[in-house]
Amino acid sequence: MASTNKKHIALISVHGDPAIEIGKEEAGGQNVYVRQVGEALAQQGWQVDMFTRKASPNDPTIVNHALNCRTIRLSAGPEEFVSRDNIFEYLPEFVEQLLKFQRQHNITYSLVHTNYWLSAWVGMQLKKIQGVKQVHTYHSLGAVKYKSVTTVPIIATTRLATEKAVLETADRIVATSPQEEEHMRMLVSQRGKIDVIPCGTDIQRFGGITQEQARTKLGISPESKVVLYVGRFDQRKGIETLVRAVGSSQLRGNPNLKLIIGGGSRPGQSDGMERDRIESIVDELGMRDFTTFPGRLGDPDLPIYYAAADVSVVPSHYEPFGLVTIEAMACGTPVVGSDVGGLQFTVVPEETGLLCPPKDDVAFAEAIDRILTNPEWRNQLGQNARKRVEEMFSWDGVASQLGELYTKFMAQPPKNIRESGSHLTLVG
Repeated sequence: MASTNKKHIALISVHGDPAIEIGKEEAGGQNVYVRQVGEALAQQGWQVDMFTRKASPNDPTIVNHALNCRTIRLSAGPEEFVSRDNIFEYLPEFVEQLLKFQRQHNITYSLVHTNYWLSAWVGMQLKKIQGVKQVHTYHSLGAVKYKSVTTVPIIATTRLATEKAVLETADRIVATSPQEEEHMRMLVSQRGKIDVIPCGTDIQRFGGITQEQARTKLGISPESKVVLYVGRFDQRKGIETLVRAVGSSQLRGNPNLKLIIGGGSRPGQSDGMERDRIESIVDELGMRDFTTFPGRLGDPDLPIYYAAADVSVVPSHYEPFGLVTIEAMACGTPVVGSDVGGLQFTVVPEETGLLCPPKDDVAFAEAIDRILTNPEWRNQLGQNARKRVEEMFSWDGVASQLGELYTKFMAQPPKNIRESGSHLTLVG
């Protein structure tokens, strides 16, 4: 039976599986964003299909998350983990499988919301083939990323061309911060339409436990001074800056100082190698006695760790938004972050936390010390942080803004340009 729901849409996240455990290789903010947006949209009356690439033969093809919200995994290339820099060659197969799914289930999507540049390419093909409306969120801009890495991958030229093309051809681009919009205009193209709609967080789940309760659960004493990092092990996340900053803290030697570096890793994979590198720096600086690596922090664990911390540090070299920031803030924990990208939007210096130049461990040490040595000010920053998240960054509010944006395009019927049998060509 054909899908008759006029609000039936597709979210596309080729490499960021919405149904995967957060913290696994290359699973982070984008996965959370797509999953949470999909579920919130479904609660507001949309029928949401989220498409991703199947990365394991053991993964179910369809995962139902809630009424009218599901993840659909399509076979494109080997059913195993493939680094995002090596997925592009499988995108034509992904498009064909998505079109096949629609034919088999008699579904026509009026709109696709694509996430990251790989999905942008897929969306642009669907736009050519089916005339669908395309909304796109970058999550990361190649023009910014490649400035902060020493080795630029071979795929860079293709990525940059795709990011420019989608900005100029999509019906709307969703920037998650004014800073990201500014980067698009300065570094990608002056053409195209952009709306700023931030990322969100679950303000019920994050913020539902006090610091005292959280520390009791984790076995951390009330007197402890807890510095927390949550995220992937990736050199661009700046964990080394954090370690060196805490290593030179004026509280170094205080028995109450604790550094917690939370995140999953796979031995032998890129994130596992980065974790090994970070652990070697911890050992080199003699910090092992007050540094812990709890591993991947699952959904039940995250709010507890955030609440237990005195300060959450986000030392990334670049972040277009930074979900960790607003998760910590929702828990009433101030943030010390890099003065880059979306962190300039989420963190209000001297009100909800502090910002420092990226890669500057001296500045990070000073900022962390300021908060740790002023508990009353720390608590005020935390209260301000929670209030800011409540007012600006709930998932329901984000979904409402996206829904209004989608509705603008739903009244414009898609143009059936060409359907099955299309030949897709890689452009590199």
